Amino acid sequence: MLEKLKNTYKGKKVFLTGHTGFKGSWLLKILIFLGADVKGFSLEPKSNEDLYYLINGDSICNSIIGDLRDRKKLTESILNFEPDFVFHLAAQPLVRLSYEIPSETFEINAIGTANLLDAIHLLNKPCTTVMITTDKVYHNNEWEYPYRESDRLGGYDPYSASKACAELVIDCYRNSFFNVKDYHVHQKSIGVARAGNVIGGGDWSDNRLIPDIAKAFTLKKPVVIRNPDSVRPWQHVLEPLYGYLLLGTKLADNPKKFSQEYNFGPQLSDALSVKEMLELAMKSWEEGSYVVQKIEGEPHEAGLLKLDISKTTAELQWKPKMNAQQAVSMTMDWYSKFNSSKEEIEDFTLQQIKFFFNE
Repeated sequence: MLEKLKNTYKGKKVFLTGHTGFKGSWLLKILIFLGADVKGFSLEPKSNEDLYYLINGDSICNSIIGDLRDRKKLTESILNFEPDFVFHLAAQPLVRLSYEIPSETFEINAIGTANLLDAIHLLNKPCTTVMITTDKVYHNNEWEYPYRESDRLGGYDPYSASKACAELVIDCYRNSFFNVKDYHVHQKSIGVARAGNVIGGGDWSDNRLIPDIAKAFTLKKPVVIRNPDSVRPWQHVLEPLYGYLLLGTKLADNPKKFSQEYNFGPQLSDALSVKEMLELAMKSWEEGSYVVQKIEGEPHEAGLLKLDISKTTAELQWKPKMNAQQAVSMTMDWYSKFNSSKEEIEDFTLQQIKFFFNE
């Protein structure tokens, strides 16, 4: 697994949007570990405790602070770098925030995606691109049936709808400008990764379960949860990131075959409720408590969502390495290390990456 990734990415130019975010920082660290030359494009981190600063991101990549809506800056950044690979993670990623800034969410997630694809269209060299969307692109009927890549797209909330729009943008560009039938002409491949709810160390986002748990446990306060019975496809952040990298290698090897959409989620037995995840976290932390606080007038959030990963497993030979308990334990270990030895967290993050990749 690791040797294949190093053979693909070592010495290659990788353009990474969203490199200062939670998932982006983990992916940046992995890419540097694999020997890639990374140029990042993202908004500035909000806090000096963001994972990007904790891993000394500025010292390991060429970091461009910019907004996806700044088409000129984004295009110049890509054309000047001439990447071999593009991983598009940058987004407005929060459901609850999307209710507060709906039009901005659509601008960033849909128009920003179009701006990126415009730049790739102008790139005069072969390029492999992995576009990261979300499990929430599916029209969610909140049934037990896990969603497959061929299922209908949609979205109740602005975030989900904006990412479904982003998928329509991607599909349009792939048909119009990057059609696999004309690959010999444009030499661009576009794969799409749809991932479930990720957990892992270094996530400080508001209104997310694991950050709320880590903050409350550290302060020895009860965790406040809104929807204890909501079920999500939880997985450690390293699981889908490995999937994105694997999809990139497959696209580079066979662009016509793998320019498709792929789900990355846990086994169905690990699609757990908020309450079940919280209980696993308390078990790992060996203390903690919680209270359920229902607030009238709260914005809608889906109660049930599961992913079918059978296509990804069959075609990419990808499957989750960890179960829910292992994922939660690894996550809580990171926050515990942060609390006890913050100065060692960069090395600890790398050690978790090496452990995951069996080095």
